[in-house]
Amino acid sequence: MIPIRTTAPSGKLPIMTVTLIALNVIAFFCELGLSERQLTVFINEFGVIPRIVVYGFANFPLRTDIWLGPLFTAMFLHGGWAHLIGNMLYLWVFGGAVEAAFGHARFLGFYLASGVLAFVAQIAAGPMVDLPTIGASGAVAAVLGAHLMLFRGARVTVLFPIFIFPIFFEIWSVLFLGIWFLQQLFSGAVGALSPEAASAGIAWWAHAGGFIVGVLFARSWCARLLPSRDRHWTSIAHGE
Repeated sequence: MIPIRTTAPSGKLPIMTVTLIALNVIAFFCELGLSERQLTVFINEFGVIPRIVVYGFANFPLRTDIWLGPLFTAMFLHGGWAHLIGNMLYLWVFGGAVEAAFGHARFLGFYLASGVLAFVAQIAAGPMVDLPTIGASGAVAAVLGAHLMLFRGARVTVLFPIFIFPIFFEIWSVLFLGIWFLQQLFSGAVGALSPEAASAGIAWWAHAGGFIVGVLFARSWCARLLPSRDRHWTSIAHGE
């Protein structure tokens, strides 16, 4: 199922969501301009390699360029068109409403912090892995988790292609996002048990970890910081 739009109120133009999408697209086009060898070096330099991050933090805690820098840069890099388009589609569909509820500055801080914590979750699942991990998936997953908590009454219009025939229908966001989250948990568990599945290179635990971070942020941190006059976003979404 491919999400097309959500009924959660998104207010005016989601400036930060659009900016983040633009930065991801620009970074991807920069990747396309590199040779295969240059791209390999680039991804190894700016992607998250769990073993290097763990080693750098343990031995050179003040050298944040070794272990902390990649946790930020990696979330703006992607491994292909499908990887980029999928992440940006989910960010566009669900990010606007979350940004409207959080405010522009808080949303940006939330997105970046969640992306870092999502990578931390992936590192915890495989601290000695030597392969680089890249992508905005963990940060986007946090946006999905926050959307689930803030707009539980919202509905999502999805596209379900059957051969060449597109079928559109609405589904409750709590169901759509709940199924998505369970898929990440299941795939992560299968990857942990099967070397063949693990070799697919998808950061399932970053997805699941990011989603949980988004749920927790929306439930506690944002609930305390949002002024009462702004809480009409959740009231509308819940039908209050």
